[in-house]
Amino acid sequence: MKITFDIDCTPAEARAFLGLPDTEALHKEMLDEMRKRLEDMKPEDMLKLWYPAGNDAMQQMQKAFMDQMSQFAGGKKD
Repeated sequence: MKITFDIDCTPAEARAFLGLPDTEALHKEMLDEMRKRLEDMKPEDMLKLWYPAGNDAMQQMQKAFMDQMSQFAGGKKD
């Protein structure tokens, strides 16, 4: 026997029904803080965070991809 229930409610109503905490205020506070940090950050600083090794890491990754592709293009498969 299989029984199915369809419950039509908002996420806030579901959290309240299940007894989960309301984290909306915390979520808003965290988003505001992240927005503030991003607005204060320079683009160069963002790139340093995303690519800590700088351009060298990107060149090494590009070389690795090219090496792999050249093996398949030349007919040499490992």
